[in-house]
Amino acid sequence: MDTTQLLKGVLDLAVLAVIRDADGYGYDVLRRLRGAGLADVGDASVYGTLRRLYQAGCLTSYVVPSEEGPHRKYYGITDAGRLQLAESTKVWAGFARTMDDLLTGEAVA
Repeated sequence: MDTTQLLKGVLDLAVLAVIRDADGYGYDVLRRLRGAGLADVGDASVYGTLRRLYQAGCLTSYVVPSEEGPHRKYYGITDAGRLQLAESTKVWAGFARTMDDLLTGEAVA
């Protein structure tokens, strides 16, 4: 199964979950997502998602100087982002239960 289509629908949720406990800059968020098992997530998709979530007020940003190269733009989650994460988590959990039931043959028609 091509997971890229699945990722499109849940990337906002995944990014918010990654940033929930620790702020991160673009490549760091990408690395954490891949480390968590989302190996097919694309660079451009993550950077676009960070920008979109920032513009929606779900993330805050700040710049940190780097001795290794250009300054890094870090993202942190806002109260609005935590609310979206909580709501999206409930939706995802219900969707996952439904899919599990369908795949195991336990769904009631």
